[in-house]
Amino acid sequence: MAGDDTPGPVIVLVEPQLGENIGMAARAMLNFGLTDLRLVRPRDVWPNQKAINAASGADSVVEAARVFDTTEEAVADLQRVYAATARTRDMRKTVVTPRKAADDMRGFSAAGERCGILFGPERAGLDNDDVALADTLLSVPLNPAFSSLNIAQAVLLVAYEWFHTEDETPPEVFVEGRTGPAARADLIALFKHLESELVAGGFLYPPEKAPVMVRNLRNMLQRAHLTDQEVRTLRGVIKGLTERRDR
Repeated sequence: MAGDDTPGPVIVLVEPQLGENIGMAARAMLNFGLTDLRLVRPRDVWPNQKAINAASGADSVVEAARVFDTTEEAVADLQRVYAATARTRDMRKTVVTPRKAADDMRGFSAAGERCGILFGPERAGLDNDDVALADTLLSVPLNPAFSSLNIAQAVLLVAYEWFHTEDETPPEVFVEGRTGPAARADLIALFKHLESELVAGGFLYPPEKAPVMVRNLRNMLQRAHLTDQEVRTLRGVIKGLTERRDR
């Protein structure tokens, strides 16, 4: 991933009920480079050792978390606020997916605007007064027959999309082993070795179909992009099988 100095969105947990859930949300945040965690009236005493334990190494996020008495205070320094909710609200607000929100927040953050996302209590979610503080609603597309997420899952999905907007990891990577790709001469030697033994074993029959069968076998092996070690291994396998046949 390229270096990224853009401040990530603030994560605001409103009335979280369990220290463990706060810790798991902090872990999800740090996985994707988010560090500003704010809590509004957490139910359990704070600081909370269960949150530290559940954070599994993301202690810095938990220890730096700020606690507020009201949601208004928690978002007072933010210019853009999103409310994560799965329920339809009787309010005139734009509803976006986490991916769209992440794209938009990148732009706002680059322009110097701080963004934050509100997440409600585990049991009931955000109340309408909290939602009214948000510019935009954030809704995760889920199976309509089962759309329940815990706080940590919801935070992880949003944090992942934020991270992904600037991530430069290629979608596919070939990991080189200790041996390189096989030379064409070694591949041809493998083909001929295999084909000679298939002739001896009666596999390439009838003769008029043998050329097509040979081409198919060669194409299959070439698609495997064999290394020189793999070629040697396959030749050893062929030798082991045919020596047993010839005894």
